[in-house]
Amino acid sequence: MSGLTRATKAVLALATAVLPLTTLTPAASAAGSLTMLGADVSTLQRALDLGAKYYDASGTARDPLDILKGVGVNYVRLRVWNNPRSGYNNKAKVLAYAKAVKAKGLRLLVDFHYSDTWADPGKQYKPAAWAGHTIGQLQSDVYNYTYDVCSSLKSQGTAPDSVQIGNEINVGMLWDEGKVVNNDFTNLSLLLKSGYNATKACNSGTKVIIHTANADSLDHARWFYDGIRAKGVAWDITGLSYYCSWHGTLANLYNVISDVRSRYGKDVVLAETAYPFTSQNADATGNSVTSGCSGYPLTWSGQATNFAHVQNTARNAGAIGVFYWEPTWYAVPGNGWDPADINGSGNGWDNMAIFDWTGHLNPNVRWTP
Repeated sequence: MSGLTRATKAVLALATAVLPLTTLTPAASAAGSLTMLGADVSTLQRALDLGAKYYDASGTARDPLDILKGVGVNYVRLRVWNNPRSGYNNKAKVLAYAKAVKAKGLRLLVDFHYSDTWADPGKQYKPAAWAGHTIGQLQSDVYNYTYDVCSSLKSQGTAPDSVQIGNEINVGMLWDEGKVVNNDFTNLSLLLKSGYNATKACNSGTKVIIHTANADSLDHARWFYDGIRAKGVAWDITGLSYYCSWHGTLANLYNVISDVRSRYGKDVVLAETAYPFTSQNADATGNSVTSGCSGYPLTWSGQATNFAHVQNTARNAGAIGVFYWEPTWYAVPGNGWDPADINGSGNGWDNMAIFDWTGHLNPNVRWTP
């Protein structure tokens, strides 16, 4: 029992080690490095179209992609919705912004939601165009749509470096046909195979990520990834979401990353993480995250320290990448949460961005290899 206690303490110490933002400890270096230093900026195109300004730490207005590159970002994640009412994050918009991303020398991750709106653990709505389709039809839908978006990107010289087949698909996607019920992964596996095969047919070098928000426990992560593996699903990178308010301690995160990395023999990335810099709200739409986690005050410093510790934990556990979710989504009127009412809805993430409500950068935030 005493040996088990010492092991647990050792994991906790490694996972929560406080490292300076600009240096790595020998332990972190020995564990490898983060090569996918990412930011999901899916709402940025709309913000810029509305005239939003972004300022670096010195107060100079600059292209936000340049600002992000300057603090360590080398990878951009863009979600794609099939036919959102607002038009933003549809295929045409993603194709347009992919050119800007690649022109900056950044790599590209395309996040297929396979929906006209948000897909996450609590909802996986089929696109309206696919409503009523059987599982057989949905397999074709996924293949054809994935191949079309990927090949369109490739033909304009912006082939995706990686793609996600689904977004936070904890219990499946394209519900109800693709939902995992009574531990039966059959239908989901068919859809995931379609997405994988379409991606590889388009561009064999594009990495396929299968992404869940199952960083909360070993049991949940193993249930899902064991389930798809047993059905013969192939993937290249295991993607996890981690928000400390919802997914627990850094010690727990360390254990999950280490376990899925060794259990499935695949690289691991944190496809999403973020932390609030304030408890206040910039607009009429309530914040999605209203409290913080122990040891991390809701301040510029607390946000930066949390992100640094998440990166350290991921690196020490053997992950290859960390993506901050929507760091540029500060409160810009007209850039709302609801794609069906983008002008009338507000932003539930304005306290989680790394830019304040006037577009000025948190000077402490860094992405570190």
